[in-house]
Amino acid sequence: MKQETPQKPRVGLFVTCLVDLFRPTVGFAAVKLVEEAGCEVEVPMAQTCCGQPAYNSGDREDAVAIARTTIETFEDYDYVVAPSGSCAGMLRKHYPALFKGDAWEARAAAFSARVHELTSFLVDVMGMERVSAAHVGSVTYHDSCSGLRELGIAAQPRRLLSSVEGLELREMKDADVCCGFGGTFCVKYSDISNKIVEEKAANIAASGAETLLAGDLGCLMNMAGKLQRQGNAVRVRHVAEVLAGMDDGPAIGEGGR
Repeated sequence: MKQETPQKPRVGLFVTCLVDLFRPTVGFAAVKLVEEAGCEVEVPMAQTCCGQPAYNSGDREDAVAIARTTIETFEDYDYVVAPSGSCAGMLRKHYPALFKGDAWEARAAAFSARVHELTSFLVDVMGMERVSAAHVGSVTYHDSCSGLRELGIAAQPRRLLSSVEGLELREMKDADVCCGFGGTFCVKYSDISNKIVEEKAANIAASGAETLLAGDLGCLMNMAGKLQRQGNAVRVRHVAEVLAGMDDGPAIGEGGR
């Protein structure tokens, strides 16, 4: 009797707005990593924003409308993976709250249970222990607020980075402290945001690392901007780019996509 080949898990990649518009290489890196973990990856064309800006600004009506579209677009996949702790946090933690007591409550809960941030999915769900990538040089890692505090992401990216050939991880002081971005926070409270990112930039520089990594593009763009304005030569990349071995192009903020 012929033995059937086990079906690969179907993953819907939630690309995120910032990756789509500013750094598509992060999306390509995410696809490569998830495929290497043994999954089939699809990128639904109907996807839009996760609704986080509307939600954080108190616009519940639009946040709910966006959430319904996202759920409809992704609910047939085994898993939904996002290369962003903040977007994954919105999809996984806040969608159920949006529909509390609503006819969509059970549907939202079932969807959110299948959502994972990229490195968490690779390590915690697929059991990936190493990657086949090389990066000669030193890096430091910033723990983004939503990924760390909402999803418990800290050890997962570091575990995978430890397998990258030639890479030296230099932990910075207060790696788990906010960079000052916070989505709409940096617009509403720009002076406070600037002070926070100044302190973060100082810790990045003090680490002596050549490259800064994180799992959220918003945080990375915020820190890259401050570092460049200060004349700091530290290069900035999304952790997925290094883990996938796709970090030979311009760094974030250096031009190009």
